[in-house]
Amino acid sequence: MTQRLFKEIHYWDACTFLAVLKNEEDKIQECVSVLKAAQNEQVMIVTSALTFIEVVRLEKRNPKLPKEVEEKIRNFFKHKWIYIYDVNRTVGELARELMWEYEALKPKDATHVATAILAKVNVLDTFDDYLINLSGKIGNPSLVIKRPFFEIQLDLFDTDTFEN
Repeated sequence: MTQRLFKEIHYWDACTFLAVLKNEEDKIQECVSVLKAAQNEQVMIVTSALTFIEVVRLEKRNPKLPKEVEEKIRNFFKHKWIYIYDVNRTVGELARELMWEYEALKPKDATHVATAILAKVNVLDTFDDYLINLSGKIGNPSLVIKRPFFEIQLDLFDTDTFEN
């Protein structure tokens, strides 16, 4: 993973990608700062290969995205600032351990958290309140879990301008 070229590494849960792909009015603006930073190579977005499946339908109660958006989904995940982490034995075993430790953690969420820990991300971005409530309680060092956001610092003035 070429993550060290980027200032920060954010893990995106599937619901975060869905907010973008579906242009969800109540969530899209929170994603924009991270997306802009990623386009400017300040942030790398990491996600699990599991996300490829989940973006079709996150939960049974949600409708499936129509097949017509397949090309949009495929193209979105081809961005150079998105790194896809494979679900392998190490991820699976850590996810299983997390499920035993955190009773209410669902298998897909445990897979995302395990992947974020193994990828050594700065933050896991999600809209899932249950996961957000686990911020600082999982991993070593503790994994920060929050809604998507990237603080952009503006260099309005060049320091040379103020020299006498």
